[in-house]
Amino acid sequence: MKKLLTAVCAILALSLALAGCASRSEDASKIVIGATAVPHAEILEFVRADLSAAGIELEIREFSDFALVNPALADGQLDANYFQHVPYLDNYIANTGRDIAVVGKVHIEPMGVYSQRIDDLADLPDGAVVGIPNDAVNGGRALLLLESLGLITLRDGVGLRAIPGDITHNPKNLNITEIEAAMLPRLLGETDISVINTNFALSVGLNPMDDAVAMEGVDSPYANIVAVRGEDADCENIKKLLEVLQTEKVRDFILERYRGAVVPVF
Repeated sequence: MKKLLTAVCAILALSLALAGCASRSEDASKIVIGATAVPHAEILEFVRADLSAAGIELEIREFSDFALVNPALADGQLDANYFQHVPYLDNYIANTGRDIAVVGKVHIEPMGVYSQRIDDLADLPDGAVVGIPNDAVNGGRALLLLESLGLITLRDGVGLRAIPGDITHNPKNLNITEIEAAMLPRLLGETDISVINTNFALSVGLNPMDDAVAMEGVDSPYANIVAVRGEDADCENIKKLLEVLQTEKVRDFILERYRGAVVPVF
């Protein structure tokens, strides 16, 4: 009898863990996921029916300010998020100590250089105003792209943590201006060029394949991920979410809808 009672308790505990770990709502079959609008929320919307067929209700909470998404997950307002690449998450964890885990990669968004004033970087004037994201990780990524294009030289070894102060050679005397990432496409007319994350470019109708003056290669290491609290990494609902995101159906949707501006990595 004691062994039977122990076994029953273990089964109940496991059932409760599986029911509760993947939902912040009272409904254990529901996933609440935070995302930025394009392409993340659009891709999630595309898999809604497949999740429903698997018995899981999907609630998508859109964020215009991506700085708020990891805190919302860490504080239990979300079950998962899908908006960021690994270096951004690593930087957040290093700064906060919060336990957030990567459960899978979905796509890459090559960062692009955009302009309303020039069509070729060879025409960039001396003293040009260059907009880059003002957050630590994407700002460094933008500076690395500018360096790869021969516009600046950065201090040796600075890598993704580069800031404007790490520029050691600036032959065109570029005025590097840090701007909130979401505002860069809306302020494009006030800069000579701006380095913009693809999700924000797409949100205003800019496609890097058609509109960028230059862009990262598709071999960019900044794959966008699904992340959860560490304690939820093995939850069945989260596994099912990743399963429906990493299908040929979703691969085809990404390639057809975004025409190379968003590249699947599964």
